[in-house]
Amino acid sequence: MLPPNHPPVAAPRVGVLLVNLGTPDAPTPQAVRRYLKQFLSDRRVVEIPKLVWWPILNGIILNTRPKKSAHAYAQVWTNDGSPLAAITKTQAEELQKLLGDGVMVRWGMRYGNPAMGAEIEAMKQAGCERILIAPLYPQYSGATTATVIDELGRALAAMRWQPALRTLPPYYDDPLHITALRSDIARQLDALPFRPEVLLLSFHGMPERTLHLGDPYHCQCRKTARLLSEALSSGYPDLRVEVSFQSRFGRAKWLEPATDAVLEAEAKGGTKRLAIAAPGFSADCLETAEELAIRGREQFLEAGGTDFAALDCLNTSPAGMAMLEALVRRELAGWI
Repeated sequence: MLPPNHPPVAAPRVGVLLVNLGTPDAPTPQAVRRYLKQFLSDRRVVEIPKLVWWPILNGIILNTRPKKSAHAYAQVWTNDGSPLAAITKTQAEELQKLLGDGVMVRWGMRYGNPAMGAEIEAMKQAGCERILIAPLYPQYSGATTATVIDELGRALAAMRWQPALRTLPPYYDDPLHITALRSDIARQLDALPFRPEVLLLSFHGMPERTLHLGDPYHCQCRKTARLLSEALSSGYPDLRVEVSFQSRFGRAKWLEPATDAVLEAEAKGGTKRLAIAAPGFSADCLETAEELAIRGREQFLEAGGTDFAALDCLNTSPAGMAMLEALVRRELAGWI
């Protein structure tokens, strides 16, 4: 029994922290500027020498891009905030129900709010002596998964009493992931009012040099696409599956083919009906809800296409949540 003057001690618990990329706090130039400054200051994200990059970032990009990005965010903003924040929050709430009261589930963002460090500290204060950090990136990249681990290290460096930690590995080729994608994409394809000729799998782009420097992201995206295409082939034998990379930024050469170029080329080449999916994203966000669903549609239709559909990410679909629960339970083996 604790002595009468002993400070309160929380009962030991196991925690799960879902982590995604991040989002501004509001669809305003000021909020977007704060977010972009944090995001684009990360040396994992932009690998240009600081002496070269800093004047470009602070003198040009942060004075021009926030207004444009704020306009894009405003087109997809919801009453619960950005799509990414709203969906990630709901994923955590649904996972909490699935795992039960024996596990505490929270969510955080690498950039913006809720900040990873604050969430880890809150979980430790609530008694979580064992925490699974779950980056919701199916494919590994230094600019995504690795920077989550970097931030985790910084959070731990500020803590005297650190929790025991595990991290969710990339699941790009995990049968749980491929099965969930196949099930959810099939559900959405079957609900369309037209039958697509092409399914375009669009992954977030990266500078090509990252591939040559040893980042496995490109190869893992290609493997996800290959396995998903094989899984869909029996049910959709006439569906042609293609792969592209979106969200190019700056003048450097990026992974190809580019999504916008493929959409235009497909339409001009005679493809009339196309669906697009983003199997590199665990939740819909600006890059899917605005770049693909709005601008992608415009590009395809203006180039001669007639029917276009942007499919949802796994989000909180039954298939997506079943996959997330299974992945997390596997990583918590021995803890629960």
